Amino acid sequence: MKSSFVHQFVTTLHFPHSSKVQTYMAQLQQWIQGNVTSRPQSMFIFDEMDKMHPVLIDSIKPFLDYYEYLNGVSYRQAIFIFLSNAGGEKINEVAWQFWKEGKERLSIQLEDLETSLSNELFSNKNSGFWHTSLIDKNLVDFFIPLLPLEHKHVQMCVLAEMEERNLKPDEKVVNDIVSNTTYFPKEENIFSVKGCKAIGAKIDYYTKEEVGNGG
Repeated sequence: MKSSFVHQFVTTLHFPHSSKVQTYMAQLQQWIQGNVTSRPQSMFIFDEMDKMHPVLIDSIKPFLDYYEYLNGVSYRQAIFIFLSNAGGEKINEVAWQFWKEGKERLSIQLEDLETSLSNELFSNKNSGFWHTSLIDKNLVDFFIPLLPLEHKHVQMCVLAEMEERNLKPDEKVVNDIVSNTTYFPKEENIFSVKGCKAIGAKIDYYTKEEVGNGG
């Protein structure tokens, strides 16, 4: 997002070395404080939280806690979004169970997942949130699960990405990507193993192939 109010951090890009966690912590806190001071409605997006050091995660806690002001700055209008692959297996289990019971994917409600996801994030050593104060102190307002994609959703992802790139909709490219996507369970092939983020590279491959074949 091209906005001075939106700040995105990717763990493997911005915080790659665990040995430098104290340096990252000081820089991150300074960055958050400085931006919220000048733009109270700032949004901070943290991707790959499952790979982030727990100490670094806990350094964000003061900005989410229930303080009216922190060092003269109010963080009440700031938004923090945490993206993580943690809990994915639990989400997939619920989606698969609903499918087996003949229920639509859209019928899955937040309450079907929220408690189990919270417990999974806090107790799983590989979640990144393991025993962090963000979960322990109930500082995360909402857990929003990203459900696995069915075939029709993969198709929608491809079409949306093509539109974003100003490419004309190409039925063959769409069908090729949908049919060559890996799904689970293996026998039923109901849900895509990957999400929309993986679509971009596939579009590059199949559109080049079309050009190469004179399409």
